[in-house]
Amino acid sequence: MRDRPATSGSADFTYIGLDIDEKPDCYRIYDRFAVQSIEQPVDLQADMLISITLMEHVPDNRAASRSMFLALRPGVVHHYIPSKWHPYSVALRLVGPVMQKWLIPHLRPAAVGVTGYPAFFDHCSPSDMARLFRSQGFEQVDVMSFYRASDYFAFFLPAYVSVALFDNLVRP
Repeated sequence: MRDRPATSGSADFTYIGLDIDEKPDCYRIYDRFAVQSIEQPVDLQADMLISITLMEHVPDNRAASRSMFLALRPGVVHHYIPSKWHPYSVALRLVGPVMQKWLIPHLRPAAVGVTGYPAFFDHCSPSDMARLFRSQGFEQVDVMSFYRASDYFAFFLPAYVSVALFDNLVRP
């Protein structure tokens, strides 16, 4: 996860961050920080793993889920993963990474440097992700779909309203 932690530190636990990019803030925010791909075996043991909008950016989620399974002591994993079937995800795949990089400064200037990372959506549907995690050894896998991406379309009101409507219609 980038330098946007899911929780603040505490004396009750060790907060470990992992990312493919090194940022100075990460060493301040986390108790420990590792720079590597989650697709590679991680030299860590954890009781809980949390990822927020990570898995869609990983080219090989089979390797990533295996690495997570091996790093996890009996515990729990929480992932927030955009579905590859959400209108935003479909649009992103249609536009492609080169056009996406060009469009961001024009359509969402405040998002420059925060979004625009390559997205692969490998196994990123609720059923595929559940199957993938079970195949790696996770025993209890609960998937809850969550759609919220209308803000990506704020530059064009009709698209914003359409996606917001979609989000609310498919909300569990």
